[in-house]
Amino acid sequence: MNMDFPYEIKDVPKDQAEELMKYFTGELTGFVRVGPKGYFFPNKYKQEAANIYNMPVRASDIFVVTYPRSGTTWTQELVWMVANDLDYAKSNEIPLTERYPFVEFSICVHPIMKEKFISENKHSQDKLSLLELVTQPGTEQLAATPSPRFIKTHMPISLLPPSLLDTAKVVYVARDPRDVVVSFYHLNRLMRTQGYLGDLKTFWNFFIKDLHHWTPYFAHIKEAWEKRHHPNVLFLFYEELAKDLPAAVRRVAAFLGKDYNEEQVNKLCDHLSIENFKNNKSVNYDVMKELGISVRGEQSFIRKGTAGGWRDHFDDEMTQQAEQWIQENLQDTDLRFPHLQDLTIK
Repeated sequence: MNMDFPYEIKDVPKDQAEELMKYFTGELTGFVRVGPKGYFFPNKYKQEAANIYNMPVRASDIFVVTYPRSGTTWTQELVWMVANDLDYAKSNEIPLTERYPFVEFSICVHPIMKEKFISENKHSQDKLSLLELVTQPGTEQLAATPSPRFIKTHMPISLLPPSLLDTAKVVYVARDPRDVVVSFYHLNRLMRTQGYLGDLKTFWNFFIKDLHHWTPYFAHIKEAWEKRHHPNVLFLFYEELAKDLPAAVRRVAAFLGKDYNEEQVNKLCDHLSIENFKNNKSVNYDVMKELGISVRGEQSFIRKGTAGGWRDHFDDEMTQQAEQWIQENLQDTDLRFPHLQDLTIK
């Protein structure tokens, strides 16, 4: 155990890990659980746990923190544009992946998979350099990044630096877990670092049993919800962004000390509209396709961007499971999704 990291890291039992690796072909060693909440990660997290936890935080840093597929990319662009005085030219010129180092992406790239990516890109020195940047530990990238830094992470707040909230600003976004799981399922099939081979129902059952990267889902969002009144935290729901984007833009602007008029807000909302977003190469992670980290020729990184789309994918059993699972996990908290007021919490 690293003395610089306060939580125990336990290997997931070998038989369970081997069963999971039949479905998640991008992981070839196994998985770990971390701390009392049992956060679930690939084995490589062991190498980065202390580096992430002890990463120096700067006062000018802005973190976008989410459970995956909760509107992360959408929020990243919104936050960056608001903070950078609506600089559309720079936004279009510099890919979002370069504007926002992804703290823990390297833990998802198994060394054997990285060797594959190197072999597949060896004909191009430019691609090899880009691959090295993308797979470099985020803490190393960030150490070399000039201020102000914009930082993407899916880590729960308890596994990030303890000084984070008192030093930097954090925008946290939560989304209905049923929509999260549908979107995350598609991403796990798309990304070779995950390489998921099963169907949605199997994926859903892994998710509610906390057998996915960054789960348990509810522990993750409850940690942020408990900090929502901290002056350096802005807690948003994806459904709020989907329902009233101008209001969300104004909340972000107020949080970052910016003031924009109605015309400026409307122009930004147009820039952030899902149709424009899907066609925006700067935010659509084309770099992952170029390097072969995501499957070429498949759908774009940005999908439908709708709320409630899970209904097209869940069968009756999954729908009932979800309702019970959500109710059980909201019993001990006043966290409520704004669109789920009709769900009775016993």
